[in-house]
Amino acid sequence: MTWLRSLVLAISLAIGLGSASASASARWVDYSPANFARAQETGQTMLVDVTAKWCTTCKAQHPILEELTGDERLKDVMFVRVDFDTHKDFLQEHQIPRQSTILVFDGKAEIDRSVAETNRDRLRQFVFAAVEK
Repeated sequence: MTWLRSLVLAISLAIGLGSASASASARWVDYSPANFARAQETGQTMLVDVTAKWCTTCKAQHPILEELTGDERLKDVMFVRVDFDTHKDFLQEHQIPRQSTILVFDGKAEIDRSVAETNRDRLRQFVFAAVEK
C-alpha cells in the first residue's frame, strides 16, 4: 500500500494539487529524495517524522501523529516518514542527530523541530504552532 500512496503523491504533485490525497485527512508517505524535493519546490507544508522501528520514543509519538492526520486543519499538510536507519543523507543534510525528531517545513524552509516529545498536548501544540507560522 505504501508504494500506492507514493504514486498518488507523485501524480498529485505532478499535476499541481500539492497534497497526497483528495480526502479530508492527510496521508503518510515514505521519504524519497525526489518526492521531497518536488514537494519543496511546490511550497508544500510538510511534517517530517524521523523514526526508527526499534525506537520506543517513536512508538509513543506514532499514535499522536496518526491522530493529527485526521485533523481538518492539517488536511493540506503532507506527512512524511523518514527512516532513521536508512536515509542518512536526509539526516546529514538537515543536521538530525537522533530519531524521534519531528520537523515542519514550509516548502524549502524548516519552520521548527521537536525532539523526543511524547506528551500529547505539547506535541499537538508544537505541530499546530509550526504549521500556522
